[in-house]
Order: sequence, then C-alpha cells, then structure tokens
Amino acid sequence: MSNPIAGAERTAPLAPAIGATSAPPVMQARRWIEGITFPPERPLINLSQAAPVAPPPEGLRTALAEAVMQDPGAHLYGPVLGLPELRDALAAHTARIYGGAVDAAHVAITAGCNQAFCAAIATLAGPGDEVLLPVPWYFNHKMWCDMSGVRAVALPTDDALMPDPDDAARRITERTRAIVLVTPNNPGGVEYPPALVAAFATLARQHGLALILDETYRDFHSSDGPPHPLFADPDWARTLIQLYSFSKAYRLTGHRVGAIVASPARLVEIEKFLDTVSICAPQIGQRGALWGLRHLGDWLAGERAEILARRDAVIEGLAGLAGWELMGAGAYFAYARHPHDMPSDRLAPWLVREAAVLMLPGTMFRPDGAGRDEMRIAFANADRAGIATLMERLAAAAP
Repeated sequence: MSNPIAGAERTAPLAPAIGATSAPPVMQARRWIEGITFPPERPLINLSQAAPVAPPPEGLRTALAEAVMQDPGAHLYGPVLGLPELRDALAAHTARIYGGAVDAAHVAITAGCNQAFCAAIATLAGPGDEVLLPVPWYFNHKMWCDMSGVRAVALPTDDALMPDPDDAARRITERTRAIVLVTPNNPGGVEYPPALVAAFATLARQHGLALILDETYRDFHSSDGPPHPLFADPDWARTLIQLYSFSKAYRLTGHRVGAIVASPARLVEIEKFLDTVSICAPQIGQRGALWGLRHLGDWLAGERAEILARRDAVIEGLAGLAGWELMGAGAYFAYARHPHDMPSDRLAPWLVREAAVLMLPGTMFRPDGAGRDEMRIAFANADRAGIATLMERLAAAAP
C-alpha cells in the first residue's frame, strides 16, 4: 500500500489544549519593542510586567553567595515539599500575620507561585471541570486552566473590580471545583475587603469547593492588620488553599520560590505533582527566602512604604489625565479605562512607538475580546519621577 506522504517531512502532533491556549502576554508585548531604538533622552518606560528589576539587597546576595560556596546541600535535590526550616519559618510567619494555627505540615515550597497555582488546580480539577475566575483575570491562571482542559468560568466584577459572592453562587455547577481570588489583585490592584474574602470562603465551604487565595502581593497590602480572617477559623484547611511568592518581597524572581499553605492531606497530593514536574524548588532560592524571612522585616517594610507611595502617585497622576478613569490601584498595579478611539490591543503597541511607554491591554485579561478600553499599568518599577514622566507622555499621546 502506498504512503501518500512518503518521502515528505511529517510534523509531530500538537496537543489540542496547548494549541488552543493563548500565547504568553508579556512575551507578546516584548515583541512590540523589537527593532525600536529609544533615545537616551526618551527611554522606554516599561510597565508591562510585575517583577522587580533591582537585585536583592546586599545582605541577601551575600547569603546566597555563601550558600553556593559553603552549603553542599544547596546543590542537591531536597525534600519535594521544601526545605524544612523554610516551611517552619513560613508557617510561623503566616500564623503571626493572620492570627491562626499554621504549622510546617501545612506548607509546601514551590518553584514560584505560578507552579503553586498549577499544583493546586492539578489536585482539584480535571478535563471538563470548572473553576471560577473573577475578570479581569491573571492570564497565567487562565492559561493553566486551558492547558489542563479545565473550564475557567468568568466571574464578572463591578466598576470597583469587586466580585459578588451571590453572582458566584449562581455560576456554580456540579462540575465546579474551586473559586480563585487574587488579592491584592493582579491585574486590577484592588484589595478585597476581609468581609468579602470571608463571604467567598463561606460560599466555597457550603458547596464543598476549594477557595484558592493567591496572595502573591500581600507584603504590599495597604492595611496594617490581617488581610482577611480565614486562618482564625480552626477548620480553615477544609476549604482554604493559600498561595504566596517570595519573589516580590525579596527580589528573588529568578530564583523561583513560592509556597502553598493548605491541609496536610492536600499536600500529600501536591507532592505527586511537584515530584513529577520539578522534584523540588531551587535550593539556593529557598535558602535566600529563609534568610529574608529571618533578617529583612524592616527592609521589607521600607519597600512596602515606597510601593504604596508610588501607588498614590499613580492615583494622583491619573486623576489629572483627561478622559482616563482609574478602576483600581494597589500593590504593583493600576487598572484604568483609556479615552482613545482605538481598542487597547492596538493602543498598547501604538504607545510604544509614539510615547515610549509599554503597558498591557485589557484584552489580555478578559475573555472574548473584552477590555478594549482598559489598560494595566504595572507601576512598581517606576519611581515617582518616572511616574510623573509617564503621565506627561500619556497626556501628550493622541492617536
């Protein structure tokens, strides 16, 4: 029998779920600056990604170097669920912040907070199952659901970017497995009030669902009290899965250290995922995170104060921009409606060329082409002088 493509090169198959998943937005945005030269007197203001660009403070860099040179274990596989000392320290730190009972058996260390989310979803949902994601959503959450065959159910938010528990209740089906909240929010910047978080926890518990609470940016919360009361419930581990990242707190993005706080029974299942994907989180990064927890409390308080001051500068600046409407601001992000007669997915690359400003369009954070009049401003890497320059450029920009 003849082969109709004998002698021709054949292409290996592509998994449908991967093929149907959107491309990484930050990588798309980087392509907009390819081939463009920005003069020294008008450098690019890059507000596309929520990642510190400065290195860790000197003391932490010294601790990392000492781990490399003096700690043989830093170069070996470690326990799948993380360095025991780090698990213990993060448990104690979490208990202090929230006033609840958390110990090392509730903590797993992951290769970044994105992996923490993937691991949590992998233990909760499979193809055809559903999770509720408030919109605008964090695009990597949506991407992982798409890759996994899990349906991300868009949960609308109001003009202040707040989701409604009653609306969420109406969207729960027999296939729903979890509700996901991010606070302080990415991309919106808003902080969900403690009572709202508690209401979602009650809803999840009533329906036998997990509440995945991504608190990557909790170290930059504007409140001095506990961000929510969930850990005060002795039975919190029945429902709550908390995600955390050391990357923003200690500028460890390249070292990939995140965490999951959940029931010990859940972590037994998460261990299967972690062992298969990465075996363990990077050992040097874990040692850096531990050093940070032990030594950088005062330094981190200063970082928080500076980020909140930048937030205030963005709020003030946008208030003075004709036609721009601030929807939310906090931690690393502001989210706003723009006034231009151009959809945001066209406006964003136009601003690169004409204003030397790189931001992400709202279409990257909403389904079905929505968000055409919205922009995310990741302002954390711009100092207050840079934010003033940003406002000047946006004021002058007129497509």
